[in-house]
Amino acid sequence: MNNPSFRVPTVVAVAAVMWLLATPIADGQRRTLPEGVQTVGSASRTPWGDPDLQGIWTNTTTTPLERPAGRAGKELLTDAERLEADEQRARNADRPPRPGDPGAYNAFWLEPGRMSRQTSLIVDPPHGRLPFKVEAQKEAVARSDARFQRGTSPAITSWEDRDAYERCITRGMPGAMIPGYYNHNYQVVQTPGYVAIYVEMIHDVRIIPVDGRAHLTHNIRQWLGDSRGHWEGKTLVIETTNFNGKVKDRNIFAFGTGENARVVERFTRLDTDTIDYRVTVDDPAGFAKPWTASMPMSRLNTPLYEYACHEGNYGLEHILRAAREREKAADGAAVKR
Repeated sequence: MNNPSFRVPTVVAVAAVMWLLATPIADGQRRTLPEGVQTVGSASRTPWGDPDLQGIWTNTTTTPLERPAGRAGKELLTDAERLEADEQRARNADRPPRPGDPGAYNAFWLEPGRMSRQTSLIVDPPHGRLPFKVEAQKEAVARSDARFQRGTSPAITSWEDRDAYERCITRGMPGAMIPGYYNHNYQVVQTPGYVAIYVEMIHDVRIIPVDGRAHLTHNIRQWLGDSRGHWEGKTLVIETTNFNGKVKDRNIFAFGTGENARVVERFTRLDTDTIDYRVTVDDPAGFAKPWTASMPMSRLNTPLYEYACHEGNYGLEHILRAAREREKAADGAAVKR
């Protein structure tokens, strides 16, 4: 099993250095601009002149990645529809599990946020659905069925059958930036030549050069790919390539790409409390054409907490044990016949 702890010391050390070098952000109910930051219209700038994106942000929302079939052709909700959607979700949050299903987290543990006016995070294609290639969609459905042991899906044979998220490695890209159930919070720190994004979920740290250097050679592959950034006016544009292709799932738990994918993100500070965040995924291994999602980020006036994924996590052990018990029960039933 690939152990993320091998990369923690280096990442933490670099992040700590960048934190010390970065312009400090004041604590308080309302964050004030750091000393030396200049405000130009709605956009603030760092002492070295880059647009300032620093702070703690969240993109938590109940808006689904893909547009539900019942809202086909409808891009935006009315305020009344948005309120009803949130109320419906609240009513369903603590619905008891089906007979034989042990259930999962109840509403106490979740941090869903609220529905936006968008009916899907995907804004292109206009229909709000992932433009899967046929074989890739079949694979995605098969992996989902195996994850939840639906129908005739095969039993889980090893830890490799579970996704990278459950194994506490990563949610992949663009998965690390897609909201889901909780902990979808991000801290942005800037220094001259770098932008660092600390992702609360799975404690990933993305360190992105913005000094014009080239991408790594094509034979160096990474879980989150190789990111390079540049500024287009007040927008930070990040291009990520060189994925290792090991994050196979494509859902709100984990969302990876093929090795030859290209992911382009755009961060635009709209005002003190809002970043317009958009990501475009060009992955010829899985999709017939590129797709784009819009996931606005709001300022969060609380600190980030450590996400110690492996501590007290017995899920993987018990999932595998349950699979072996299912196999024993099936063998016993076959012998009796």
